[in-house]
Formats: sequence, structure tokens, C-alpha cells
Amino acid sequence: MFGDLGKMFAVAQRLKTELPAMKEKLAATEFSADAADGAVTAVVNGKMQVVDLKIAPELVAEAGPEMLADTIKAAVSAAQTQAAEAAAEALKEITGGMALPGLEGIV
Repeated sequence: MFGDLGKMFAVAQRLKTELPAMKEKLAATEFSADAADGAVTAVVNGKMQVVDLKIAPELVAEAGPEMLADTIKAAVSAAQTQAAEAAAEALKEITGGMALPGLEGIV
């Protein structure tokens, strides 16, 4: 029991020292995804903010507003999923895979 407690304190210390740098690194990292065979490309950063969006002119000309909106949402969502997975993996590296309550959404 006390071994787990000691491990938890060690992980908490690692979080305290390594989390700020990890957040900074993630914020500077860009994640890109496309939809409709590349007709829409979305780029988000590690903070899940859209930093770039490219839409092929032919999609704008041929698609209706609903299809265009759905395609944009699909590309943005896929890029945000990549960013969230990278954040979860980085957090897992710091915690050594230990599940600690309250860490959801920390990154």
C-alpha cells in the first residue's frame, strides 16, 4: 500500500516539473488532417485551436453549404483527435501509465 503511495508522490513530482514543458511543446506542435480526399485540410495546435484551414475551390463551387460544413467539421475533428491522442500519450509518459484521478483535460 505505501509503495503505491510513494509511486503516486513520485508521479506528482514529475508532473509538477515536466508538465509545463510538455504543455509548451504540445502547444507548438501542429496536427493536420484532411477530409473528402484532401478537399479540406485542417491544422490545429496542441491547444486544439485551428491554425490553418484549406478548402479546395472546386469543393466550394460544387458542394452545398451543408456538405461543405460537414467536410470542414470532419477535417477539424480528425486533427483535434490527433492532438488529443498526442497529449494523452505525453501524459502517459510522465505518469508511467499510472491512472491518476483528476488528470483528464489537464493538458
